[in-house]
Formats: sequence, C-alpha cells, structure tokens
Amino acid sequence: MVSGRKNKLLETILKNLLAWFAAALILIPVALILLNAFKGDGEAITMTLEWPKSWNWSNFSTVIEKGKLVTSFLNSLLYAGCSTILTVLLSSMAAYVFSRRRSKGMSLVYMYVVLGMVIPVNYVTLTKIMQITQLNNTWYGIVLLYTAMQTPFSVFLIYGFVSKIPVELDEAAILDGCSPIQLFIRVVFPMLKSAVITAGVLCFLNTWNEFIMPLYFLHSSEKWPMTLAVYNFFGQFEMSWNLICADVILTCLPVLILYIACQKYIVGGQTEGAVKG
Repeated sequence: MVSGRKNKLLETILKNLLAWFAAALILIPVALILLNAFKGDGEAITMTLEWPKSWNWSNFSTVIEKGKLVTSFLNSLLYAGCSTILTVLLSSMAAYVFSRRRSKGMSLVYMYVVLGMVIPVNYVTLTKIMQITQLNNTWYGIVLLYTAMQTPFSVFLIYGFVSKIPVELDEAAILDGCSPIQLFIRVVFPMLKSAVITAGVLCFLNTWNEFIMPLYFLHSSEKWPMTLAVYNFFGQFEMSWNLICADVILTCLPVLILYIACQKYIVGGQTEGAVKG
C-alpha cells in the first residue's frame, strides 16, 4: 500500500516536471520576443533574456511607420474577414444539405469535399487557373482562395452539429409556411451558434497567419497582408532585432486577442462537435 502511494506520488511529480519543461519550451521564445521588443539595437542584437536597461516604446511606432503595418493590417482584416464570412455561410449551408440528404451520391460528394483537408494544393495548376480567370493579384481572388482552403474543415466541423438537430423541427417549420431558405436562416442557423463561432474563429486565425497564398498570388506590396509585411520588414531590418520582435508582436496581437476572447467557444464547440458528430 505504501509502495503504491510512493509510485503514484513519483508519477505525479514526473508528470508535473514534464509539464513545466514543455511550458518552458513554449514560453522561452515568447519571453525572448517580448523582452527584446523593448530594447535598443545594441542590446537586442544578442537576443538574450536579460531585462531591458531602458524600455523603448518607440520601437512600435517605428515599426508601424516603416513597416506599413496600418495598410497591411487593413488588408489582412479584409481578407480574413470576408473569407471567414463566406466560409461560415457556405459551409453551414453545405453541411445542412449533406446532413439532411443522406443518399449514396450525396455521401460521395460530402467525402469529396472533406478530402480537401488532406489533399495537397497543386500550385502550378492553381497559378494557371488564377491567371486565366484574371483573379491573380486581386483582393477578391485571394479571398476566394482562402474560402476554398477553409471550407472542407468547416463543413466537417459543422456537419456533426447539424446531424443532431431533430428533423422534426424542419417538418414543423415547413408546416408553418417556411421556405427552405427561411428554414435554414430562422430555425437551423441560430442553433449552430457554437459550431459557427468555432469554425469562424479557426478560419480567421488560419487565414490571418497564411503566408504561401499571398506570396504567390499577390504581387503588389500595397496588397500584402501582415504576414508578408513581417517578411519584407525582416529583409530590410535584419540586424535590428528589436524592431523585428516589435513587428512580430504587433502582427500576432490581433489574433491573440481574438483567440482569448473566443476561447470558451472554440474549446466547447470542438468538444461538443466531437461528442455529437
């Protein structure tokens, strides 16, 4: 009995040590960026965890001015916002149709859509299509690309929620005179709050952090999102690590705030969908 308690205590201690070690691996790079963002050029070049001798808040204003972060922020907000709205609306409607019409053909279409999560993108073919359709280097072209990339996972996520909405609600709404569109908007969509918020936040985070798509399909620097602005800023100020760290913080801050604000919906939505789906 005593031996069993000792083994359990030892196991608990080892788990805690492992958790602290994993947390340190994650937090040390974050601390490096935070501390060096407030240092001068000479202090930050060594990239150490030493406390800044003087707090240089002017680094952030310099980054905003020289890195053109206001323009890139608005671009990122436009791309991520529009693609998130389109993805959530289209995915929820598609998931509703797939859930209600469970025929063999519809199941094949659903599997085809969901396969988009694992099938790699052929950038050669995609580039040719973008050129033919004249969507290259346009804001609506990149929005459509983001929407297409995020739709498979969003359909997969929302499908599990829609499947648990009783069909009797659909029948009652139809008897009350609802059209198919009214049925979805007034009855089904409001019941998908957790799924819609979860899919929307994840889609926004993914599109905000996307780097490859705008690099290939946005040639004008005036249309670059914040990810490319950081990349370009690093090329210009590669020796000014304090400015680079400040740039990284300003880029990550919006999505960090969004994630913290919607964290309970993300965790709850993913858990509920996994159980119900």
